[in-house]
Amino acid sequence: MSTDKLAHHLHLRAGDVGRYALLPSNPDHVAAIAALLDDAEFVARNREFETWRGTVAGEPVVVTSTGVGGPSTALAVEELAALGVGTMLRVGVSGSMRSDTVNGELAVLTGAIRDEGTTRQYLPVEFPAIASIDVVLALRGAAARAGVPYRCGTAHTKDSYYGEMEPERMPLAAHLTERFETWRRGGAICSEMETAAVFVVGAVLGVRAGSVVMMWSQEAMATGAAPSTDPLFATAVDAIRALVAADTGDSRDTADAEPAARPVLGV
Repeated sequence: MSTDKLAHHLHLRAGDVGRYALLPSNPDHVAAIAALLDDAEFVARNREFETWRGTVAGEPVVVTSTGVGGPSTALAVEELAALGVGTMLRVGVSGSMRSDTVNGELAVLTGAIRDEGTTRQYLPVEFPAIASIDVVLALRGAAARAGVPYRCGTAHTKDSYYGEMEPERMPLAAHLTERFETWRRGGAICSEMETAAVFVVGAVLGVRAGSVVMMWSQEAMATGAAPSTDPLFATAVDAIRALVAADTGDSRDTADAEPAARPVLGV
C-alpha cells in the first residue's frame, strides 16, 4: 500500500504505523493500553476501529481495536499488514473453560480451535491456527516478570457468543453442548472470538502473531465479578518491549523472553 493511500476501514496511512501492533477487540481498551507506551497519541477512528500510536524504545507501536469476532479482526489484520505492520498481538478477555482458573489469570495462547467461519475463507480447516513461537516466549517472559498467574494453551474461537453462553435455547443445543465439551476435554483453556483470525490471516500474510487474554473464572462469569485488566495490558506491552529488544539487538533493559520458572498454573 502506498504511503498516502488511506486504508479503507482503519482510516490509516503507512506513515501512521510502525512494525508492531497491539489488537484489543474493545475500542474502550485502546487508550488505556496506549497510555503504557511512550508519547501516546490518538490517530484515527472509524466504525469499531480506533487507533492510537506510541513508541517502545523508540520504535513506533500502534494500538488498534478490531471489534468483536473474526470478520472485523481479519479486516484489521489485512489492512495493518498492507501498511507495513509485521508483528501483531491480540490483547483481550475471555471466559475460562477450566474449573481451576483463577479469576484474572492470563492465557498465553499457543493455538486456536477454528470453530468459526472467517478463517475458512483463507485456508482449509485442517490448517492449524498457531502462534509465532517468539511471541509466545515473549508473552511468557512478560507474565513471569509481572508475577501474575498465567498458563499457556489453546483457545476455542467461535462466532456466536450466546451459542456458548446460552446453548440450551438454541435449536442446535445438543450439538453445541457436545462440541464445547469436546474442546474442553481436549484441553482448550478459554473461549473467545478473535484469536483464530489473527493467527490464520497472519500466517497467510506472513505476519508474526500472538495472543494473550485475561480469563474470567467460571464463578466470575456466573456472578459478573470482572477482574482488573491492568496486568493484561502491562504484560502485552512488556512482551512488545521484549520483541523490540530482540529485533533491534538491544536486550539491556529486558530479561530473556524465556522465563526461568515454569508458568504459574501452567498446563
